[in-house]
Amino acid sequence: MPPASPELISPRSPRVSAARRLAKRNFRGKEQLFLAEGPQAVREAGAQPDTLVELFATVEAAERYADIIGLARDTGARVHLASEQVIADISTTVTPQGLVGICRFLDTPFEDILRTRPKLVAVLAHVRDPGNAGTVLRCADAAGAEAVVLTDASVDLYNPKAVRASVGSLFHLPVAVGVPVERAVAGLKEAGVRILAADGAGEHDLDEELDKGTMGGPTAWVFGNEAWGLPEETRALADAVVRVPIHGKAESLNLATAAAVCLYASARAQRAPGGCRSVTES
Repeated sequence: MPPASPELISPRSPRVSAARRLAKRNFRGKEQLFLAEGPQAVREAGAQPDTLVELFATVEAAERYADIIGLARDTGARVHLASEQVIADISTTVTPQGLVGICRFLDTPFEDILRTRPKLVAVLAHVRDPGNAGTVLRCADAAGAEAVVLTDASVDLYNPKAVRASVGSLFHLPVAVGVPVERAVAGLKEAGVRILAADGAGEHDLDEELDKGTMGGPTAWVFGNEAWGLPEETRALADAVVRVPIHGKAESLNLATAAAVCLYASARAQRAPGGCRSVTES
Protein backbone atom coordinates (compact mmCIF):
# COMPACT_ATOMS: atom_id res chain seq x y z
CA MET A 1 0.00 0.00 0.00
CA PRO A 2 1.58 3.33 -1.00
CA PRO A 3 1.85 5.88 1.79
CA ALA A 4 -1.13 8.13 2.38
CA SER A 5 1.06 11.20 1.84
CA PRO A 6 4.79 11.80 1.15
CA GLU A 7 5.49 13.05 4.67
CA LEU A 8 4.08 12.75 8.15
CA ILE A 9 1.61 15.47 8.99
CA SER A 10 3.10 18.11 11.26
CA PRO A 11 1.98 18.14 14.90
CA ARG A 12 1.43 21.89 14.42
CA SER A 13 -0.89 21.38 11.44
CA PRO A 14 -4.29 23.08 11.74
CA ARG A 15 -5.82 19.69 10.86
CA VAL A 16 -4.25 18.13 13.95
CA SER A 17 -5.41 21.02 16.14
CA ALA A 18 -8.95 20.75 14.76
CA ALA A 19 -9.04 17.01 15.41
CA ARG A 20 -7.73 17.44 18.95
CA ARG A 21 -10.52 19.90 19.78
CA LEU A 22 -13.18 17.30 18.99
CA ALA A 23 -12.49 15.67 22.34
CA LYS A 24 -14.61 18.52 23.79
CA ARG A 25 -18.38 18.47 23.48
CA ASN A 26 -18.83 22.13 22.54
CA PHE A 27 -16.47 21.75 19.57
CA ARG A 28 -18.18 18.55 18.48
CA GLY A 29 -21.52 20.30 18.51
CA LYS A 30 -20.21 23.32 16.65
CA GLU A 31 -18.52 21.30 13.92
CA GLN A 32 -21.04 18.43 13.88
CA LEU A 33 -18.06 16.06 13.87
CA PHE A 34 -16.75 13.41 16.28
CA LEU A 35 -13.80 11.07 16.75
CA ALA A 36 -13.84 7.35 15.97
CA GLU A 37 -10.76 5.54 17.29
CA GLY A 38 -9.35 2.14 16.40
CA PRO A 39 -9.73 -0.15 13.39
CA GLN A 40 -13.20 -1.47 14.22
CA ALA A 41 -14.83 1.94 14.56
CA VAL A 42 -13.01 3.42 11.55
CA ARG A 43 -13.90 0.43 9.36
CA GLU A 44 -17.57 0.70 10.30
CA ALA A 45 -17.53 4.44 9.69
CA GLY A 46 -15.96 3.97 6.28
CA ALA A 47 -18.66 1.48 5.35
CA GLN A 48 -21.36 4.14 5.80
CA PRO A 49 -21.80 6.59 2.93
CA ASP A 50 -20.70 10.17 3.55
CA THR A 51 -19.67 9.53 7.17
CA LEU A 52 -15.87 9.31 7.39
CA VAL A 53 -14.38 12.73 6.67
CA GLU A 54 -10.75 12.39 7.66
CA LEU A 55 -8.37 9.68 8.86
CA PHE A 56 -5.08 9.89 10.75
CA ALA A 57 -2.90 6.77 10.76
CA THR A 58 0.58 5.87 11.90
CA VAL A 59 2.86 4.29 9.29
CA GLU A 60 2.59 0.95 11.06
CA ALA A 61 -1.23 1.13 11.23
CA ALA A 62 -1.45 2.18 7.58
CA GLU A 63 0.49 -0.95 6.62
CA ARG A 64 -1.39 -3.25 8.99
CA TYR A 65 -4.82 -1.94 8.04
CA ALA A 66 -4.25 -1.27 4.35
CA ASP A 67 -7.85 -2.29 3.63
CA ILE A 68 -9.15 0.46 5.93
CA ILE A 69 -6.86 3.04 4.33
CA GLY A 70 -8.13 1.98 0.92
CA LEU A 71 -11.74 2.13 2.09
CA ALA A 72 -11.21 5.62 3.49
CA ARG A 73 -9.73 6.82 0.21
CA ASP A 74 -12.56 5.23 -1.77
CA THR A 75 -15.10 7.17 0.29
CA GLY A 76 -13.28 10.43 -0.38
CA ALA A 77 -11.93 10.87 3.15
CA ARG A 78 -8.71 12.82 3.60
CA VAL A 79 -5.97 10.43 4.79
CA HIS A 80 -2.91 11.63 6.75
CA LEU A 81 0.12 9.71 7.90
CA ALA A 82 0.92 10.76 11.45
CA SER A 83 3.54 10.07 14.07
CA GLU A 84 2.62 8.07 17.16
CA GLN A 85 2.84 11.31 19.15
CA VAL A 86 0.27 13.01 16.91
CA ILE A 87 -2.07 10.03 17.26
CA ALA A 88 -1.59 10.11 21.03
CA ASP A 89 -2.40 13.83 21.08
CA ILE A 90 -5.62 13.33 19.10
CA SER A 91 -6.70 10.10 20.76
CA THR A 92 -8.57 9.96 24.06
CA THR A 93 -7.39 6.44 24.93
CA VAL A 94 -4.40 5.44 27.03
CA THR A 95 -3.10 3.02 24.38
CA PRO A 96 -4.11 4.27 20.90
CA GLN A 97 -4.34 1.72 18.10
CA GLY A 98 -2.85 3.97 15.44
CA LEU A 99 -6.06 4.99 13.66
CA VAL A 100 -8.26 7.98 14.47
CA GLY A 101 -11.11 8.96 12.17
CA ILE A 102 -13.20 12.11 12.05
CA CYS A 103 -16.84 11.43 11.28
CA ARG A 104 -19.99 13.42 10.62
CA PHE A 105 -22.79 13.32 13.17
CA LEU A 106 -25.22 10.46 12.57
CA ASP A 107 -28.39 11.74 14.24
CA THR A 108 -31.65 10.38 12.85
CA PRO A 109 -34.74 12.56 13.31
CA PHE A 110 -37.11 10.94 15.80
CA GLU A 111 -40.00 11.30 13.36
CA ASP A 112 -38.08 9.23 10.79
CA ILE A 113 -37.71 6.44 13.34
CA LEU A 114 -41.43 6.50 14.08
CA ARG A 115 -42.28 6.25 10.39
CA THR A 116 -40.48 2.88 10.22
CA ARG A 117 -42.94 1.43 12.80
CA PRO A 118 -40.11 -0.09 14.87
CA LYS A 119 -40.65 -3.35 16.74
CA LEU A 120 -37.83 -2.99 19.29
CA VAL A 121 -36.38 0.26 20.61
CA ALA A 122 -34.08 1.18 23.50
CA VAL A 123 -34.78 4.55 25.13
CA LEU A 124 -32.01 5.95 27.32
CA ALA A 125 -33.57 8.36 29.80
CA HIS A 126 -31.26 10.18 32.23
CA VAL A 127 -28.29 7.90 31.36
CA ARG A 128 -25.21 9.95 32.20
CA ASP A 129 -22.30 7.52 31.90
CA PRO A 130 -20.93 7.46 28.33
CA GLY A 131 -19.57 3.93 28.69
CA ASN A 132 -22.99 2.65 29.69
CA ALA A 133 -24.68 4.53 26.86
CA GLY A 134 -22.33 3.03 24.28
CA THR A 135 -22.69 -0.46 25.74
CA VAL A 136 -26.49 -0.30 25.72
CA LEU A 137 -26.34 0.83 22.10
CA ARG A 138 -24.17 -2.21 21.35
CA CYS A 139 -26.63 -4.49 23.16
CA ALA A 140 -29.55 -3.00 21.22
CA ASP A 141 -27.71 -3.61 17.97
CA ALA A 142 -26.91 -7.20 18.91
CA ALA A 143 -30.51 -7.90 19.95
CA GLY A 144 -31.81 -6.64 16.62
CA ALA A 145 -33.39 -3.40 17.79
CA GLU A 146 -34.35 -0.99 15.03
CA ALA A 147 -33.44 2.19 16.90
CA VAL A 148 -32.07 3.82 20.03
CA VAL A 149 -33.37 7.07 21.48
CA LEU A 150 -31.33 9.25 23.85
CA THR A 151 -33.42 11.75 25.77
CA ASP A 152 -32.38 15.35 26.32
CA ALA A 153 -31.31 14.45 29.87
CA SER A 154 -28.83 11.81 28.72
CA VAL A 155 -25.12 11.85 27.91
CA ASP A 156 -23.66 13.08 24.62
CA LEU A 157 -23.83 10.21 22.12
CA TYR A 158 -20.56 11.36 20.54
CA ASN A 159 -18.51 11.37 23.72
CA PRO A 160 -15.36 9.40 22.75
CA LYS A 161 -15.98 6.89 25.54
CA ALA A 162 -19.53 6.26 24.30
CA VAL A 163 -18.29 5.82 20.73
CA ARG A 164 -15.65 3.32 21.86
CA ALA A 165 -18.09 1.40 24.06
CA SER A 166 -20.48 0.96 21.14
CA VAL A 167 -17.69 -0.96 19.29
CA GLY A 168 -18.98 0.16 15.91
CA SER A 169 -22.70 -0.32 16.64
CA LEU A 170 -23.16 3.45 16.53
CA PHE A 171 -22.81 3.11 12.76
CA HIS A 172 -25.34 0.27 12.45
CA LEU A 173 -28.70 1.53 13.61
CA PRO A 174 -30.63 4.81 13.75
CA VAL A 175 -30.13 6.89 16.88
CA ALA A 176 -32.24 9.92 17.79
CA VAL A 177 -30.75 12.33 20.32
CA GLY A 178 -32.08 15.12 22.51
CA VAL A 179 -35.69 13.88 22.52
CA PRO A 180 -37.69 14.84 25.64
CA VAL A 181 -38.74 11.64 27.38
CA GLU A 182 -42.42 12.62 27.24
CA ARG A 183 -42.19 13.10 23.48
CA ALA A 184 -40.31 9.83 23.05
CA VAL A 185 -42.93 7.85 24.93
CA ALA A 186 -45.90 9.59 23.31
CA GLY A 187 -44.51 9.17 19.81
CA LEU A 188 -43.72 5.50 20.27
CA LYS A 189 -47.16 4.82 21.72
CA GLU A 190 -48.73 6.52 18.71
CA ALA A 191 -46.65 4.19 16.52
CA GLY A 192 -48.18 1.18 18.27
CA VAL A 193 -45.22 0.41 20.53
CA ARG A 194 -45.70 -0.84 24.09
CA ILE A 195 -43.57 1.06 26.63
CA LEU A 196 -41.80 -0.94 29.32
CA ALA A 197 -39.77 0.83 31.98
CA ALA A 198 -36.91 -1.24 33.38
CA ASP A 199 -36.66 -0.75 37.14
CA GLY A 200 -35.40 -2.97 39.93
CA ALA A 201 -38.49 -2.12 41.99
CA GLY A 202 -40.95 -2.74 39.17
CA GLU A 203 -44.24 -4.38 40.03
CA HIS A 204 -44.03 -6.73 37.02
CA ASP A 205 -41.50 -9.56 36.82
CA LEU A 206 -39.75 -10.13 33.48
CA ASP A 207 -40.01 -13.92 33.76
CA GLU A 208 -43.72 -13.69 34.50
CA GLU A 209 -44.28 -11.38 31.54
CA LEU A 210 -42.54 -13.88 29.28
CA ASP A 211 -44.59 -16.75 30.69
CA LYS A 212 -47.83 -14.82 30.13
CA GLY A 213 -46.91 -14.18 26.49
CA THR A 214 -47.16 -10.40 26.73
CA MET A 215 -43.74 -9.64 25.27
CA GLY A 216 -44.25 -10.54 21.61
CA GLY A 217 -45.48 -7.20 20.34
CA PRO A 218 -43.59 -4.03 19.36
CA THR A 219 -41.76 -2.85 22.47
CA ALA A 220 -39.66 0.06 23.66
CA TRP A 221 -37.60 -0.40 26.81
CA VAL A 222 -36.87 2.72 28.86
CA PHE A 223 -33.64 2.57 30.85
CA GLY A 224 -32.76 5.07 33.56
CA ASN A 225 -29.84 6.54 35.41
CA GLU A 226 -27.09 4.22 36.62
CA ALA A 227 -27.31 5.33 40.25
CA TRP A 228 -30.95 6.22 40.91
CA GLY A 229 -32.89 4.57 38.12
CA LEU A 230 -35.99 6.18 36.65
CA PRO A 231 -37.84 9.04 38.35
CA GLU A 232 -41.46 8.42 39.28
CA GLU A 233 -42.78 10.74 36.57
CA THR A 234 -40.96 8.72 33.90
CA ARG A 235 -42.14 5.38 35.30
CA ALA A 236 -45.68 6.73 35.23
CA LEU A 237 -45.46 7.20 31.46
CA ALA A 238 -44.83 3.50 30.83
CA ASP A 239 -47.43 0.82 30.15
CA ALA A 240 -45.66 -1.36 32.72
CA VAL A 241 -42.66 -1.13 35.04
CA VAL A 242 -40.71 -4.37 34.83
CA ARG A 243 -37.94 -5.74 37.04
CA VAL A 244 -35.33 -8.29 36.06
CA PRO A 245 -35.61 -11.07 38.66
CA ILE A 246 -32.56 -11.75 40.80
CA HIS A 247 -32.43 -15.51 41.37
CA GLY A 248 -29.11 -15.52 43.19
CA LYS A 249 -27.61 -13.38 45.94
CA ALA A 250 -26.48 -10.42 43.81
CA GLU A 251 -27.86 -7.13 45.02
CA SER A 252 -28.64 -5.89 41.51
CA LEU A 253 -27.53 -5.76 37.89
CA ASN A 254 -25.72 -2.85 36.32
CA LEU A 255 -27.46 -0.85 33.63
CA ALA A 256 -25.85 -2.44 30.59
CA THR A 257 -26.39 -5.99 31.85
CA ALA A 258 -30.03 -5.33 32.68
CA ALA A 259 -30.53 -3.73 29.27
CA ALA A 260 -29.07 -6.78 27.53
CA VAL A 261 -31.38 -9.11 29.46
CA CYS A 262 -34.48 -7.02 28.69
CA LEU A 263 -33.72 -6.47 25.02
CA TYR A 264 -32.94 -10.11 24.39
CA ALA A 265 -36.09 -11.18 26.23
CA SER A 266 -38.14 -9.04 23.87
CA ALA A 267 -36.20 -10.20 20.83
CA ARG A 268 -36.81 -13.85 21.76
CA ALA A 269 -40.51 -13.30 22.40
CA GLN A 270 -40.95 -11.40 19.14
CA ARG A 271 -39.43 -14.28 17.17
CA ALA A 272 -41.55 -16.94 18.85
CA PRO A 273 -44.73 -18.19 17.14
CA GLY A 274 -47.23 -15.35 17.20
CA GLY A 275 -44.60 -12.70 17.87
CA CYS A 276 -44.61 -9.54 15.79
CA ARG A 277 -41.49 -10.50 13.85
CA SER A 278 -42.64 -14.03 13.03
CA VAL A 279 -45.89 -12.60 11.68
CA THR A 280 -44.57 -9.66 9.71
CA GLU A 281 -41.40 -11.28 8.42
CA SER A 282 -42.82 -14.64 7.38
